[in-house]
Amino acid sequence: MTALDLSSPVAVVGTGTMGQGIAQVALVAGHPVRLYDTVPGRAQEASAAIGARLDRLVEKDRLTAADRDAARARLLPAQSLTDLADCALVVEAVLERLDVKQDLFRELEGIVGADCLLATNTSSLSVTAIGGALGNPGRLVGLHFFNPAPLLPLVEVVSGHATDVTMATRAYETARAWGKTPVACADTPGFIVNRIARPFYAEAFAVYEAQGADPATIDAILHESGGFKMGAFELTDLIGQDVNESVTHSVWQSFFQDVRFTPSLAQRRLVESGRLGRKTGQGWYDYQEGAEPAEPHTAERAQPPAYVVAEGDLGPAAELLALIREAGIAVREEDEDHGTRLVLPGGGQLALADGQTSVEFRDVVYFDLALDYRRATRIALSASQDTASQTLTEAIGLFQALGKDVSVIGDVPGMIVARTVARIVDLAHDAVAKGVATEEDIDTAMRLGVNYPLGPFEWSRRLGRNWAYALLDDLHMRDPSGRYAPSLALYRHAYATDRREGSTS
Repeated sequence: MTALDLSSPVAVVGTGTMGQGIAQVALVAGHPVRLYDTVPGRAQEASAAIGARLDRLVEKDRLTAADRDAARARLLPAQSLTDLADCALVVEAVLERLDVKQDLFRELEGIVGADCLLATNTSSLSVTAIGGALGNPGRLVGLHFFNPAPLLPLVEVVSGHATDVTMATRAYETARAWGKTPVACADTPGFIVNRIARPFYAEAFAVYEAQGADPATIDAILHESGGFKMGAFELTDLIGQDVNESVTHSVWQSFFQDVRFTPSLAQRRLVESGRLGRKTGQGWYDYQEGAEPAEPHTAERAQPPAYVVAEGDLGPAAELLALIREAGIAVREEDEDHGTRLVLPGGGQLALADGQTSVEFRDVVYFDLALDYRRATRIALSASQDTASQTLTEAIGLFQALGKDVSVIGDVPGMIVARTVARIVDLAHDAVAKGVATEEDIDTAMRLGVNYPLGPFEWSRRLGRNWAYALLDDLHMRDPSGRYAPSLALYRHAYATDRREGSTS
């Protein structure tokens, strides 16, 4: 089934920020658009606001004046739901409450034609449950846009349990015709993005709650080493702590309080205190006038070692060997079948985060995963109270010689970037195994929906198919709550690789 014809009227019910954005997308694509809101006068106000945004597009040469005038002529406020009777698609963007959405669609079902596609923009409710109130639930589909809808390309097209395949296909093709990048998704808590993104926030908060590092340092490491656009604390301050926590809580409850999605107590306390982020002037950070910006912990300058001994190829951090040589530091290589570490002149070891803790070993400093060790501007190191001061100093000096700022955090297993990426990869594999979406759609959704530098499967291929499983397995041994237990899908993925390589371990 093809996309809706441009002559087909599209209606948007709910005229808040998201409703206006969806209406603008459909309008600019060429459809006649009807706007409806239960509050008198809101639809007219929304129409005027959309018109003003069209004016700004003309000023920026993104829209011609003629196209703006034609779009304005196609935009009509509706006085009642009955004015939507001839629409081919109705998208709701109303209050995020199941009863409110069900009541709306029940009423719409008695007004619109039998072939009208009904769509919900819900981000956290079950599409199946919303459609369950309809006489014909097959016509209901999820069309989850991301805010701001006119700018962000991703649309999750969500099929409820009863959604007709032809209706889902029509919604998918219509979103694509509107210039969006649609991804197909089964009706699962959080859909794709809000399900798989939970560890990005959860692991940052967990490191903070364990007093491993402060918010500014964790954010700096996620951004400067992990390549994420923003850190978890900065991003949730932007989203709103109440909004972000609500989504986390909804996903957790919908998965029957699965420990993998457990909300953060520290974030709960922030919400209870009314510190919701930028919109209230305070969240994890202080945004009030005159407030000092929070700075990440950065180690003082240290003398670099004269040489290092490389045991093994360092796995995902193999690029470091070339960088060390370029910095004028000698690299002596030793073949070690089991080794992926550097030995420093003082005898201490430097190893990539693997889910173990520094305190377990005689003299080990861990370093965190980086998206690109050459381009990373900051590296995190982790040491225990038993780590020799010389070993930590040599490790700091080594990375500073490579042009990196260094942040020393607590003895946190899996550190920050590594544990976050491993959990994202695990949830992605689990989602594919359970038929939520394809690998390609998940990678697309995470890059476009939350601006990740790589999709989970791109990370997985880059790091090695066994990397995430091995790290999580080590983490699970140290925290047997189940939070870090690798999924069966990830286990099968890693084991199949081992079998192909002739291993039976």
